[in-house]
Amino acid sequence: MTSTEALYQLYLKYPIISTDSRKIVPGSLFFALKGDKFDANTFAEAAVASGAAYTVIDNPAYQLSEQYLLVPDVLMALQDLARRHRRQLHIPVIGLTGSNGKTTTKELINAVLSQRFNTYATQGNLNNHIGVPLTVLSINKQHEAAVIEMGANHQKEIELLSSIAQPSHGLITNVGKAHLEGFGGIAGVRKGKGELYDFLASAKKGITFVNSDDPVLVAMAHERSLHPIVYYGNTDNSSMVSGKIIGNDALLKLEWTDKRSQNSYIVETHLTGEYNLPNILAAIAIGLYFDIDPAVINAGISGYQPNNNRSQITHTATNILICDYYNANPSSMAVAIENLSKLDAAQKVLILGDMFEMGAEAGAEHETIIKKALAAGVDERIFIGAEFQKAAQSMDHGPSTIDNTVFHPGVEAASAYLKNNPIQNATVLIKGSRGMALERLVELF
Repeated sequence: MTSTEALYQLYLKYPIISTDSRKIVPGSLFFALKGDKFDANTFAEAAVASGAAYTVIDNPAYQLSEQYLLVPDVLMALQDLARRHRRQLHIPVIGLTGSNGKTTTKELINAVLSQRFNTYATQGNLNNHIGVPLTVLSINKQHEAAVIEMGANHQKEIELLSSIAQPSHGLITNVGKAHLEGFGGIAGVRKGKGELYDFLASAKKGITFVNSDDPVLVAMAHERSLHPIVYYGNTDNSSMVSGKIIGNDALLKLEWTDKRSQNSYIVETHLTGEYNLPNILAAIAIGLYFDIDPAVINAGISGYQPNNNRSQITHTATNILICDYYNANPSSMAVAIENLSKLDAAQKVLILGDMFEMGAEAGAEHETIIKKALAAGVDERIFIGAEFQKAAQSMDHGPSTIDNTVFHPGVEAASAYLKNNPIQNATVLIKGSRGMALERLVELF
């Protein structure tokens, strides 16, 4: 069996990790990870033939030569290798999780820190039990800081990811109604996300950034006696930074104050949604903590342009689209609806797709969102998906009886409707869970 230390010495010589035998980088280490429908041990030989220096396997039947490194479990070997590498990194590592806003906050923190430091941040959605070790193993000796996003859909997952990333600084964006089925309800979400705070508390020297405007996060931090805490927000006088939105345009413009000097600054962003204010303030607070000049922080914030279908503004020939269909849950749906209601726009349209992973709460949560949408100050509402349809029927009125509101079973039916009833000169929010594939609607605007 190949030990973690022996594997690490090979990693130092061959620091590129491959996990897809179809995309082998010559001279890389190939980890034969198992999937739900495949056993990558069967691809080990192909990986070596494509140029992998070594391949890590956990089935001795596939050990054809010294290039095939046998371990008890390939996934655990990858995670242990990342832990070993992390111990060699003497740089600030900011770990963050949360129900909503993780990726946007990660990108904003990266945009700010990169103004001064050679920063490595989680790429794409590599934020799970495979993605986090791959992220850690991508950090090299030239990097001066790292930002690692950690996602989870059940308890103990953030505990695992924290043990791999070993953050020196941490942030929870919020605790909301996401992945209720896996976490076992909102209390389970709070416990699961709180595992990052648990790690920081056990690390003794861990530094935690907490939104003072979020009583849940403040309570969670106090329950663990976290110290030191850097607050951001408008509630606590000890906050490092406070801020407010200026105007109600689609793109956010805010004024923020460095509470240490009481100097205020204005920054224009490429983000939409009042719900992004705490995400921006978190990035500003981290920038100030690391002694980055306010003007330089503003350059990072204003320079960030979302391109990941999260709070992304798209201008078409006749409409303004708020593309926010990477994911959805009751918490993010509610704030997105509220944001559209507050915008200054001549015509506003809601297009909402089903929320996934709601478990037993699916019916009640979809009904709540329908009621919130009906109360919103918008001109038209389009709901897409079986869950919204079922929820509407349970509300004692069929989908056709709600003014300026239609329900469709899927994207295909919604597309046909939009072709026959085109929307023009409107600000349109398109939001739903990733599995709804609402991006297929964009070409119709």
